[in-house]
Amino acid sequence: MISPVFIFDFDSTLVRIETLEALADLALKDAPDAAERKARIAALTDDAMNGRIGFGEALKQRLELLALRREHVEALTDRILDEATVSIRRNVDFFQRNAERIYILSGGFREVIAPLAERLGLAADHVLANDLIYDDEGRVTGVDTANSLSLENGKPEVIRALNLEGPVVMVGDGWTDAEVKLNGAADCFYAFTEIVSRPKVVEAADAVAASLDEVLYAEGVAGRWSYPRNRIRMLLLENVHPAAVERLEEAGYTVETMKGALDEDDLIEAIKGVHVLGIRSKTNVSRRVLDAADRLMAVAAFCIGTNQVDLDAAADKGVAVFNAPYSNTRSVVELAIGMMIVLMRDVADKSREMHKGKWNKSATGSREVRGKTLGIVGYGAIGSQLSVLAENLGMRVLFYDLSERLALGNARRMRSLDALLAEADVVTMHVDGRKDNTAIIGADQFAKMKPGALFLNLSRGHVVDVDAMAAALKSGRLGGAAVDVFPEEPRTNADPFDSPLIGLEKTILTPHIGGSTEEAQEAIAEFAAERLLGYLNRGDTTFCVNLPNVQLAEVTRAHRLLHIHRNQPGVLAELNRALSDAGLNILGQHLKTDERTGYVITDVDRDYDREALTALKQLPGTIRFRRLH
Repeated sequence: MISPVFIFDFDSTLVRIETLEALADLALKDAPDAAERKARIAALTDDAMNGRIGFGEALKQRLELLALRREHVEALTDRILDEATVSIRRNVDFFQRNAERIYILSGGFREVIAPLAERLGLAADHVLANDLIYDDEGRVTGVDTANSLSLENGKPEVIRALNLEGPVVMVGDGWTDAEVKLNGAADCFYAFTEIVSRPKVVEAADAVAASLDEVLYAEGVAGRWSYPRNRIRMLLLENVHPAAVERLEEAGYTVETMKGALDEDDLIEAIKGVHVLGIRSKTNVSRRVLDAADRLMAVAAFCIGTNQVDLDAAADKGVAVFNAPYSNTRSVVELAIGMMIVLMRDVADKSREMHKGKWNKSATGSREVRGKTLGIVGYGAIGSQLSVLAENLGMRVLFYDLSERLALGNARRMRSLDALLAEADVVTMHVDGRKDNTAIIGADQFAKMKPGALFLNLSRGHVVDVDAMAAALKSGRLGGAAVDVFPEEPRTNADPFDSPLIGLEKTILTPHIGGSTEEAQEAIAEFAAERLLGYLNRGDTTFCVNLPNVQLAEVTRAHRLLHIHRNQPGVLAELNRALSDAGLNILGQHLKTDERTGYVITDVDRDYDREALTALKQLPGTIRFRRLH
């Protein structure tokens, strides 16, 4: 099979600019009528690219408006490499490997195009463009009219004169590019829309390509990526930080965002066709949702917990789930310390009285945190960091955790929750959201606390019986409480909030803002986005909470085959037998399993029959198969 010959337009295709408009910015910088002339040049460019005016006439008129000099052309030439389109920059290797079968065809100017052509590895005779003519003073007087590209329908004529062998693929954004196919000089025309989409050109195209990756994928040519990333849809809910959106879009993915959470039925509708779902703590990803997800590869929880995701169901579907277990730790700890001090000094109630015009200066009931005993329930990342900072404030620290944890500083581990409750002046909750933790603090536990003890919950709403807490506050058994999380929380800021704690004295209520600082949300966004990119681009499952963790380097000079399967005997042997039967040379292989899932990563030589992969997808126990290069 003969490989295709690729013909690329330059302006708004290989580069993100229109050459003449960029030259106008340079040449007309000090002209009093610059705005008017630039607008006229832009209009002529648009008319020419949409087929409303002949290219030759448009070129002539634009040059007359420019008053162009050699130094203007040289200035643009010096920076043209910086103007390369994003998908072109990431596929330089494609151009260099296939340089003999690639041409640049442009109504632009050869000397502007030359530096990028050289960077892409293209020979000078593979650059087909106009040549500027200068006078003795360096003024541009026009272009070489003997060059067909300066005339109407010049592009088809130039291509036909090359007598190219093999299918000719034209890639460009303008009407003159469409004319190459319409006049029979190309076998296929891709309307390139990464920079601009012109309806008339799109209508005339055989296919539309939002990036070079789409062209290469459709033509079966190896590019930088295995699959056009812009075809991979990401849906990010609950107002995920813009840093995540920016990072994922920068990597080439299509990202859609929504401010609020979705209930199960709405999510079932929204998730169809989505490859990656991003959530925070309010969206529940149930087995029903996962069953409805026809393309889902990964879920990113832009928060600490993952109890809102059915992890077993996700593993059964081969859907990787990631979170950001440490990124908001400091923010939650600082809020806990602040709430504790505010409660100790009765700041909230005194502030409320001041706003009503009441001056009540008194030391009664106002205490320092120094010397008090802090009881931490849950000694993970947040609990342990709170322990260190509380000690620095002069507090005595006790903690209780179901898991064996190393005590930091002088903190003392308690062997039972009851023992901790009996000694602590302040009890603060920092447990995870597992179902077993539902209502672990209720009426019995409040009764076992020291009279007047303070209580904080910044973990999960369901871990505390809120009615019992309200009763303990009203009776005076609790001296105060600060609550940031609730069993039932509004899905959006527009929804109402209700709780039996509303209106109680010595009670601080905040709308689940423990991790809601600019620093924490940006850190979460960066961490979770990088975990997603590591999985999608390399197959890396580091910090994945439901699949075996494997840390992987970038794929280089190989294809990477990712095989997720049920953990059952013989799968690896069958997989390697299938690879051997297909004649694939294994360059490296990793296998990691947990109690339910196996994950095999195999790097192979790039030279093989793609049909051989069919057997890998059909192996017994296969859950998901992917190929990366």
